[in-house]
Amino acid sequence: MTKKGQFFLGIACVIGAVGYLMYTGIRETSLYYLTIEEFLPKRTAFADEGVRVAGRVQAGTINWSPKDLRLSFSLGPFKEGESPSPGVLVRYQGVLPDMFAEGRDVIVEGRYSPADVLEAQTIMTSCPSKYEPAADEQPPTTGQQASAR
Repeated sequence: MTKKGQFFLGIACVIGAVGYLMYTGIRETSLYYLTIEEFLPKRTAFADEGVRVAGRVQAGTINWSPKDLRLSFSLGPFKEGESPSPGVLVRYQGVLPDMFAEGRDVIVEGRYSPADVLEAQTIMTSCPSKYEPAADEQPPTTGQQASAR
């Protein structure tokens, strides 16, 4: 084989190896992102798969053990109705996330087990919406903004 042929064979091997690493990396880190409302009807389809679910921490369900860093809570829907809807039990071991509290919107990454438990590897909290105007408050018009300055 000529030097030119060896060079192109080496380039092909490097490109093949990089392509394979990209494929396996994307496949192993890709997660479905669903809201809790989308997840609940289809949860059996996600058994033993990685999933990212957004929802709200239901009131009265937080069980935190600082001694062994274990957290469990129920993840429920964003909208609160008259009757409490069933949520998903979430278990997590690690440091309690900042701003984690009842009624807080969170995103949970982990694996859903057939035993109806979401084993979380990461919990992310969202910032409170203190900068949004109240529901009955109207945003200022441009004339009001200019006079406020």
